[in-house]
Amino acid sequence: MTPYPFMSDKACDCHVHIYDPAQELAADGTGRVMPEATLDAYRTVQARLGLRRAVIVQPNAYGTDNTTTLAAVAALGDDARGIAIVTPATSGDELARLHRGGIRGARCHMLGTPLLSWADVEAVAARIAPLGWHVQVQLDGRLLPDYDALLRRLPCPVVIDHVGKFLEPVRPDHETVQVLLRLLETGRHWLKLAAPYEVSRIGSPDYPDVSAIAMASIRAAPERMVWASNWPHVGVDVAPDDQSLLELLFVWTKDETISQRILVSNPATLYGFA
Repeated sequence: MTPYPFMSDKACDCHVHIYDPAQELAADGTGRVMPEATLDAYRTVQARLGLRRAVIVQPNAYGTDNTTTLAAVAALGDDARGIAIVTPATSGDELARLHRGGIRGARCHMLGTPLLSWADVEAVAARIAPLGWHVQVQLDGRLLPDYDALLRRLPCPVVIDHVGKFLEPVRPDHETVQVLLRLLETGRHWLKLAAPYEVSRIGSPDYPDVSAIAMASIRAAPERMVWASNWPHVGVDVAPDDQSLLELLFVWTKDETISQRILVSNPATLYGFA
């Protein structure tokens, strides 16, 4: 039962990482491991927020071994989809297996020491396009002008992660944000409204510098926004309150209908929920 009377019980959290202490780290994996971030722990978060659907995103720490992500999707059943990490060398049989397991996108994390090059991103996009998947790209939003043409020519939908992840948040009228907004106008690019706490220089509870970018994006293309908790908040020392992050979405939209669209119908379209 959702704690928000207007919110459908089909609301979706579109970015969650699940860890299994039994899974070994990949030799080429990066990022922190959070062994306490099990599926059972996340179910408690779901119940608290009144969320039913979830998108399980492969942690960088496990590299291309998507075992734990697939297991979490299977355990959640029809209410879950997954985002895997694959490479241009991933076989067609493996892509088909991942698709059968509920995977609907490929994660391309382009910060730090990325597993993929930008040429790899193009190659991966070409491989997954026939499956109807999208690429989920996380980059420093300040570099969007450099990759605008590449993102436009990818042969599949593109989800830009974490409100663009501007590592130095800028005003919505800044050229880099304008590039983001123009991408959203194409109809093929989506934005994930998640993790404002990772880059905000002003901080909680409202993260006004990141919130300004989020609200401009929602105004530009409410039909291509999805929301995510980013649980369990890898990479920060003090985790934000998940309920406060959900309530921040309602501040950004100021409209129950748009909030419903972002939480329910947009994820159903993007991830293929019934």
